[in-house]
Amino acid sequence: MSPQQTTPNQPRPHSSGERADVAALRTRPQASVLVIGAGINGIATFRDLALQGVDVVLVERGDFVSGASSASSHMIHGGIRYLENGEFRLVKESVTERNALIRIAPHYVKPLETTVPIFSTFSGILSAPLRFLTHKAGKPTERGAALIKTGLTIYDAFSRDGGSVPRHRFHGRSRSLAELPALNPGVKYTATYYDASMHDPERLALDVLFDGLAAGPHARAANYLEAVGMGEQGVRVRDTLTGAEFDLAADVVVNTSGPWTDLTNEGLGRATAFMGGTKGSHIVLDNDELLAATAGREIFFEHEDGRIVLIYPLKGKVMVGTTDLEHDMREPAVCTEAEVDYFFELIAHVFPAVPVDRSQIVYRFSGVRPLPRHDDEAPGFVSRDYRIERSDVAERPGTTLLSLVGGKWTTFRALAEHLSNEVLGLLGSARTRSTVGRAIGGGAGYPTTDGARRVWLASHGDEIGRARAEQLLERYGTRAEAFIASMEGERDEPLEHHAGYSRGEIAWLVGTERVVHLSDVVLRRTSIAFTGALTAPLLDELAAIAGTELGWDAERRSAEVAATRELLASRHGVVLEQLVG
Repeated sequence: MSPQQTTPNQPRPHSSGERADVAALRTRPQASVLVIGAGINGIATFRDLALQGVDVVLVERGDFVSGASSASSHMIHGGIRYLENGEFRLVKESVTERNALIRIAPHYVKPLETTVPIFSTFSGILSAPLRFLTHKAGKPTERGAALIKTGLTIYDAFSRDGGSVPRHRFHGRSRSLAELPALNPGVKYTATYYDASMHDPERLALDVLFDGLAAGPHARAANYLEAVGMGEQGVRVRDTLTGAEFDLAADVVVNTSGPWTDLTNEGLGRATAFMGGTKGSHIVLDNDELLAATAGREIFFEHEDGRIVLIYPLKGKVMVGTTDLEHDMREPAVCTEAEVDYFFELIAHVFPAVPVDRSQIVYRFSGVRPLPRHDDEAPGFVSRDYRIERSDVAERPGTTLLSLVGGKWTTFRALAEHLSNEVLGLLGSARTRSTVGRAIGGGAGYPTTDGARRVWLASHGDEIGRARAEQLLERYGTRAEAFIASMEGERDEPLEHHAGYSRGEIAWLVGTERVVHLSDVVLRRTSIAFTGALTAPLLDELAAIAGTELGWDAERRSAEVAATRELLASRHGVVLEQLVG
């Protein structure tokens, strides 16, 4: 696809050289609703409003889903720990939404077998009620079998939904070690239950975004467009590529910038202190022995210091997390060496005979949870629920600012519905369409049975081969049909430095998915960096393809490669070798 070609998701470049999506906003700088912040909750709210026919604009200062939503633990979960917080409404909503996402986004959300290793029988049974009542830190205590069994029994009761996931099972030491031989032999019990995995959170969010854009021309979105002020003419936005600024006028402004909510409000001239997010880090290990030790299950438990631990097989690697540390949102979140040491201690506690070292880390990432301000409340007990703060805009009488406080991946659809209903009320409009049960992106028509899958592969594998069709189905769901159609008559030539992707596939992603920078490709449109597959030659190859699609000259291409290298090294611990000659 040449830079002059276009698709419904990638507008034609403007004659001035300005990005077409930005030029479209400048040409018509009014909307009923302006959503600031394109993490999953902002994107889902944009989609919900777009489906109601609302004139809505979404802006994001970075790439879509590049902030907190890109640093998740890759889980869609009911939140068993919230029971101890007494957040029964949130648990019920979370379980309901988890079960629904397995059905409406089956290409990215799948049941996940989760095992909790337990090293005591009654530990925590006295401290848990106190923590339930006070939510203060107290002395952390690792949960014992009695407490976990009680929690899982209640959790199963919340999870009843036509068998979306099986009920939990409890085993003693002998059966536990027979199923997971590499477990610490000091284990007394294991509890195994099901939540859900989300193996490509960024891609799921992009599907939600494209569903919103497909609703019609009344739904517009632009990445790398930062909200920097508010005045009589509306919200001032700045194109981070060109530095150009203009105003966007809206009746309702919705701040969904997650842990940056207070900083966004500050930029809009409003001092707020809603947020108190905590940093969570993860590492990705290339360790076949550790991968085998998990037996395909997520290993999940609460350590004796009160932090949640997960050891999670993902994309042929093992992800380990997470931490729960206070963080200053004016500073970038990075995974520190102290956190890596902590993760290695956790692995040694669960799988003591499995050696791990830093040479096996292929990727590390860190993000900040959008938690509400919590003062002396223990971070682990801060509510994961959400609320909406409302204020009038004195500079523009009749305009209302809504700030979203909290929220999490699992409940994004329900949260967006709640927030959209609030917006619709302010606009005096009624909901015309529900998102309950509505398939997301490539989940529409996704073959969920063996028979349906065989039919899909047979009908789409003629030109590219059955194995390649299956790979694309897993990667994009039924959205793969659009790529396959675009390659009609063309050779699906693999990349020279990564056989898992083709040149045409990368060009299609760049040409249809609002790619602006090279880092967008390696970090969010693909999982190349996450799995440790990125090399210096591959980065150059990707830059060449992206540059051809986007019309980059040699100087811009070189700058994109350098910027991506720096970002990978400083934020993700990925240092690419320098090419010589």
